[in-house]
Amino acid sequence: MGKGKGSPEYFACRVKPGRILFEVDGVSEEIAKQALYKASAKLPIKTKTIKRFV
Repeated sequence: MGKGKGSPEYFACRVKPGRILFEVDGVSEEIAKQALYKASAKLPIKTKTIKRFV
């Protein structure tokens, strides 16, 4: 009794401001925006979508 950590409840990771979390390539801009919007709804932080011109 009392040995071991038990099962993990959750995982945590620090994300510094300015870190790019997702990159999307190979789809239209409209589909990429929709996908990133849905992904951002699942995150507990504020996000913004940026577009890089190459």
